[in-house]
This record gives sequence, structure tokens and C-alpha cells, in this order.
Amino acid sequence: MSFRVGQGYDVHRLAEGRKLILGGVDVPHDKGLLGHSDADVLTHSIMDALLGAVGLGDIGKLFPDTSAQYKDICSLLMLREVAKQLKKNDWQVVNIDATVVAQAPKLSPYRDEMVKNIAATLKIAEADVNIKATTEEGLGFTGTGQGIAAYAVCMIRRATA
Repeated sequence: MSFRVGQGYDVHRLAEGRKLILGGVDVPHDKGLLGHSDADVLTHSIMDALLGAVGLGDIGKLFPDTSAQYKDICSLLMLREVAKQLKKNDWQVVNIDATVVAQAPKLSPYRDEMVKNIAATLKIAEADVNIKATTEEGLGFTGTGQGIAAYAVCMIRRATA
């Protein structure tokens, strides 16, 4: 059986007047992430990991930020399209492990809902999605509250033997 691994990274600046969306969850916070879509760094990093594993580039290639079609779009809708691309290319997700780097807010109360959203969108078991959160102890742009970053790794396998 053929396996591949992918890794993804995304970062967005925090800004006034935006919702903070992570893993498709509207997380209460005084700022949100600035971007062309909903700027969901968690979902974006997962998409990049999956696209990289399949060899289809990155989310900028599939969903260009110059396209009005993707303005303020829910990233879970884009993740659904990535899932279609995997299926079309005869790959399926084995597991995902992701880390959100944010000084604030605390994300543990929203983790289960994020896992549920990602798993449901990809049509995989919740046990196959792991999401962690960490701070950077006040260091760097995430530590000073200027932005939020996310890292993801995934494993995929051929859907047919």
C-alpha cells in the first residue's frame, strides 16, 4: 500500500472588525484573522498539508486570493474541495495532527468542535484528527498577539490497493 506525508503552515495577522474562525469555529475574541477568505489558519494549514502530500501545490494555487469567488468564503468549503481532489486522485486521509500557535484566546474549550468540523468535512473519524494549541510565552508575532499561526502534518494512503 502506498503512503505519503504532507506538512502545512499558515499565518494571518489579527485585526479589529473580523471574526476569529479556527477549524470552522467562531471563537470569541476581540480580534479576528485578516485574510481574503475567513483566514482560518488551522484549516488552511491542514489543506496545505493534504495538497502537498498529493503533490497538488498549495491552497494559493487551488484558491487564488485574486479570485472574488473566495472572498470571505468559509475555509471548510475549501477543505471540502481539497477532499474531492484527494478522492479524484485516489487518495484518502489516514490522519491529521495540527498545532495552533496563539497567545490568546484559550482554545481548549473549542478543540472538540474543531475536530468534529474537520473530521466531518473530510469524512474521516474524529479519532483521526488531532488538534493542539500552544503559546509562545510572549515571544514573536504570535506571542505578542499580532497574529496566529498553525502547523499541520498528515498521512494519506492510496484508496485502492
